[in-house]
Amino acid sequence: MSPIAAKSRRLPAALGAGLMLLAALQPALARSAREEIEPAEEHTFPYDANIPGCQDPGVLEKVSDQFAEKEAKFWNSSLTIVAFDRIERTAWRPYGLDYIPRRFCSATATTSDGVRRKVDYSVRENLGIIGSTWGVEFCIHGLDRDLSYAYATACRMARP
Repeated sequence: MSPIAAKSRRLPAALGAGLMLLAALQPALARSAREEIEPAEEHTFPYDANIPGCQDPGVLEKVSDQFAEKEAKFWNSSLTIVAFDRIERTAWRPYGLDYIPRRFCSATATTSDGVRRKVDYSVRENLGIIGSTWGVEFCIHGLDRDLSYAYATACRMARP
């Protein structure tokens, strides 16, 4: 029997075994709607859900600083954020109480080239430097220039 024929005989058996394993694990992987939710504040290593708000100057400064650093380092650009306005919270803990506390926000940023752009950002607990503090993630519409679109088209992955 040729090696190709032998391989084609083993493929259905391996596929069947994989499906059986997946079916056996399904109850462990899927969450029941009746399952009790343990809030993140009650985990073994608990979160306190004490993170700054969308308008907090520290949050806006982190977004500005990280944006300027990214522009300079990766795009050889001197573009910076000079002002924020129309700041609003778009979601608070949208994935449930048992996930890392996070606040999603939206604002309009004026950049140093005078253009006003929408920015979506989130403030997340323990996602700062080595988990010691809160951190931010952001996407500025029209400036997610990675060829892979790190936050997908129109910053969709930066929103809840």
